[in-house]
Amino acid sequence: MKRTIGVNTWVWTSPLTDDSLAQLAPRVAAMGFGAVELPLENAGDWDPARTRDLLDRLGLAPVVVGAMGPGRSLVDGAGDVPATQEYLRTCMAAARGIGASVVAGPFYAPTGVTWRMTSQERAEVSAQLRRSLRPLVDEAAEAGLMLAVEPLNRYETSVINTVEQGLDALDPLLGSGLGLALDTYHLNIEEKRPDTAIRAAAGHIAHVQVCGSDRGAVGDDHTDWPGIMDALDDVAYGGILGLESFTGENATIAVAASVWRPLASSQDALAERSLAYLDALQSQR
Repeated sequence: MKRTIGVNTWVWTSPLTDDSLAQLAPRVAAMGFGAVELPLENAGDWDPARTRDLLDRLGLAPVVVGAMGPGRSLVDGAGDVPATQEYLRTCMAAARGIGASVVAGPFYAPTGVTWRMTSQERAEVSAQLRRSLRPLVDEAAEAGLMLAVEPLNRYETSVINTVEQGLDALDPLLGSGLGLALDTYHLNIEEKRPDTAIRAAAGHIAHVQVCGSDRGAVGDDHTDWPGIMDALDDVAYGGILGLESFTGENATIAVAASVWRPLASSQDALAERSLAYLDALQSQR
């Protein structure tokens, strides 16, 4: 199955703005990407109407990505739940405005905030998460959107690290308005076999993000990419493959993503090498 390959603007910049997108989007399209992931770090960073016009002209399919910064949480005690719900509604409104069908991110607690939990405490955190998500999922389904919740590695969260935990925590809500966003970087760290984890998520994968096992270029790493593609074929995932990596030139994103060294000779090279590898791999299948 040949899937559209996209790239996250975090590869080059943070936060995304109208001006930076006006410079980046034509480069993304010229490289040959068919989609672009648009982080909305704060309300008003970029204008949906202007963005839609730009992406339509370039033929780029959009995905909205949320950022769970300090204070953002759908779990009691880890942040401001009502404010986070409103932030996610802003993300969904932006998605509707640009014609995106997916809003993806680790929508449960601030990225980088971790704490220990007993099994009973974990069950309560999952229940809190479901209560906070339920109205948002209903609204997403009504609007024809999918919220895609992303498991993160153990160093970035203690809430949902694996596909199994995501399915367990979200099971009653999974459906037309809610799915999982799987990121090969986190799968590589947390899953015994990433391909098995992908197959376990069959029917609930709303979005897939890809990058090298070191957050660098796809194909320059030890990830079993043919095995990943086989698993995605087996679960009939036909959505976008979004390349997500980061630049160390931005202090906020570099610290959040622990980018302490260059991950490629340039950010353009990281994007172009990933696209070339994935295009070649998909053409061989």
